[in-house]
Amino acid sequence: MSPQAKVKKVMERLEAMGSPDVQDYGKRFGIVAAKAYGIKTPELRALAKELGRDHALALALWNEPVHEAKKLAGMLADPKQVTGEMMERWAADFASWDICDQCCYDLFDRTPFAYAKAAEWAHRPEEYVKRGGFALMAGLAVHDKKAPDEKFLAFLPHIEREAGDARNFVKKAVNWALRSIGKRNRTLNAAAIESAERILKQDSPAARWVASDTLRELRSENVRRRLDA
Repeated sequence: MSPQAKVKKVMERLEAMGSPDVQDYGKRFGIVAAKAYGIKTPELRALAKELGRDHALALALWNEPVHEAKKLAGMLADPKQVTGEMMERWAADFASWDICDQCCYDLFDRTPFAYAKAAEWAHRPEEYVKRGGFALMAGLAVHDKKAPDEKFLAFLPHIEREAGDARNFVKKAVNWALRSIGKRNRTLNAAAIESAERILKQDSPAARWVASDTLRELRSENVRRRLDA
C-alpha cells in the first residue's frame, strides 16, 4: 500500500469512528478544534496499537487538518526519530491542551531534547507551547526513572518564575509539573514544597492557586506513605 493510500485509509477510519456527542463532550473541557470527528482517547489508543509504531505515517497524519489525526500522530511517532526541528514544528501547531499533552507527555519527553525544550518552552509566549514546557517537566518526572535529582531541581526556578501566568491551561500545567516533581522522592518532595511556599508569597491569584493545590497534595498522607514505601 502506498503512503498516500495508507493515510487515506486511516483518515476514513477516523471519520467513521467519530461521534458528535464525544465532540460536544470535548468542548465542555476546553478542547475546541477547527475540524474534529469526536473520538474518545481510548479508541484512538486502540487504533494506534493496531497500526503500530509508524513514524512516516505519523508525519503525514500531522499534516491533516483534523484534530484526531494530529492526536493519533503523537501516538504513532517514534521518539527515536524525533528531531528538535520536528518538535518545534509540531509545537507551533498545538491548538488544544490534549494534543499538546499527548505529544509532550507521551512522546517528546522520551527524546534527547526533552530537558532543553522543557526549560526553553516554559518561557515561550504561546499558551500551548508554554504548557508543553511544563507538560515535558511532568512527563520527565514520571518517566525518566534514572535521572538525577539535579535535573528536576533545575526546573524549579522556571516553575517559580512562571507560576503567575493566569492562563488556565498554563497554570494547570505549572501545577502539574511541580506536583510531579514533588512526588518523585523525598528529596524532591521537600524541594518542591519549599518552591511552592515561595510561590505562595507571590502577588498573584494564579500563583497562589498553583502553590496551594501543590502543597495540599505534596503534604498529604497518601503522598507521604508512597514516598516512605
